Amino acid sequence: AADARALLIGNADGDARRLINLVDQVIAVARQQQAAAIDRAFAQGALAQSVRRFDKGGEQFYDQISALHKSVRGSSPDAALYWLARMLDGGADPRYLARRIVRMAIEDIGLADPRAWRVTLDAAETYERLGSPEGELALSNAVVYLACAPKSNAAYRAYSEVRALVVQDQTHPVPMHLRNAPTRMMKSLGYGADYRYAHDEADGYAAGEQYLPDALVGRRFYTPTRHGLEASIGDKLAGLRERDAQVTQASAQDAPPSATASPDSTGGREP
Repeated sequence: AADARALLIGNADGDARRLINLVDQVIAVARQQQAAAIDRAFAQGALAQSVRRFDKGGEQFYDQISALHKSVRGSSPDAALYWLARMLDGGADPRYLARRIVRMAIEDIGLADPRAWRVTLDAAETYERLGSPEGELALSNAVVYLACAPKSNAAYRAYSEVRALVVQDQTHPVPMHLRNAPTRMMKSLGYGADYRYAHDEADGYAAGEQYLPDALVGRRFYTPTRHGLEASIGDKLAGLRERDAQVTQASAQDAPPSATASPDSTGGREP
């Protein structure tokens, strides 16, 4: 009816996408109730039933996905479950939510608990196999796991820093000992010379070996947190860096003394 059409247009407030969503909502209710006609009163009732639903491309959608992500980051399983349920009830695509949950595992759990990636990927696969509503339970299990897991964004921040550095300057050459040397000519030029094969070193670690370009030696990008597995990772890296420092110190002590200036040929007398 014309009055129902006018009501929907008014509620859309000039947003074509919102108008389409409102029409879809009213039609869905009409089909559910097997309504013979849609007048203004019916449209008002249908919109009231679906008022909790949001425009899937609008502000409420992004507010709620933000709330879900921040609830996981803030270690609140109850809030994470609430916002997940709100979004699913509001018509969000479960596959989109599954992808976002995987992203949360990578960005906010990171190496503090690498199992989180597998949990979220398994949840996404489970949803693909079961569909709704059963598959949504797998997503709910995943957000609870993420919310309760130890948190770290150390690897995420490290990669962001490296990316920014590479975009700014890509001119640093590969050190000669790290270069591939498939031909005799390349070997004669020093490609791969003096490379130390880590598996042949004590404890499988070539202490003191250089892997960054010369201009970046000593630069640190990844700093592990003390959360979850990263605490052990940090302890291991600290031990390896201590071995590097010992080799560097020993090399400095074994280096020949620098040549001193020869006495002045005039014996120090004024010319």
